Amino acid sequence: MKVMIVEDEMLLAMELETEVEMAGHVVTGTAMNRKQVGDLLRAHRPDFAFVDIHLQDGPTGIDIGRDLASKGIPYVFVSGNIKKVPADFAGALGAIEKPYTMNGMKNALAYISAILVGEEDVTPPASLVLAGDDVLTTVSAGTRSPALLCDAQHIQARRD
Repeated sequence: MKVMIVEDEMLLAMELETEVEMAGHVVTGTAMNRKQVGDLLRAHRPDFAFVDIHLQDGPTGIDIGRDLASKGIPYVFVSGNIKKVPADFAGALGAIEKPYTMNGMKNALAYISAILVGEEDVTPPASLVLAGDDVLTTVSAGTRSPALLCDAQHIQARRD
């Protein structure tokens, strides 16, 4: 899976990048603000993204998330204050609260990977606050909906 990391704290971004790569995935790039996200999206379309809410250019992570969802790119918020996540999760699969443990992130990444390739009956880890059952149904069924524009079958096809 190709993963984009949107995080303005360099050490956290580097730790997350290491965890993603150790899990066998490829990091397409790391962005610290909205402009960098746009540049990365033009260069490499990710299969998935981790998105912090408060970035170098302010609390733009929610808008970035909505942009990703409109492009059919699933993502998870990673934030020190998940209370800032809107009620509709802005199209996100869920949220991971900082500080997180590497084991918690590893478990969340394994769960997300399984969901995006269409596996069923996977149990979400405690480290991942889910957006709602309707979002998971949408992702695992590989359908497109206004709640989350994500196509798991397309993601799997690109991986093959």
